[in-house]
Amino acid sequence: MAKASRAAAAWKTYREVSKPGTPGLMTRVRAIPRLIGGVMRGEYAGMGKGKLAMMALGLVYIVSPVDIVPDFLVLIGVADDFGVFLWLMASMLGESGRYVEWERKRLIGRVEQP
Repeated sequence: MAKASRAAAAWKTYREVSKPGTPGLMTRVRAIPRLIGGVMRGEYAGMGKGKLAMMALGLVYIVSPVDIVPDFLVLIGVADDFGVFLWLMASMLGESGRYVEWERKRLIGRVEQP
């Protein structure tokens, strides 16, 4: 992923998280465990288990000492980890925001039922 596209992805994520009327950053972060549980139990159909698995692989890649591009190649080795990190954060924050909206709609539906 080119440097410009990583910066664009980070900017897009920031704009989405800071948009008025959408769940804020900490609301999204706190929703991540519920999102994972909802996907695993099959309650939340907004995200498949395949995408969740890809995110888990991204996390493993970031923390793993084994990389496609070794970290001792300082600029290049760290850049690939950073690219995966940006993708993972953008994906998790975007998905958790949609999950929070889904929870809110579901809660409103329960309240309106007699």
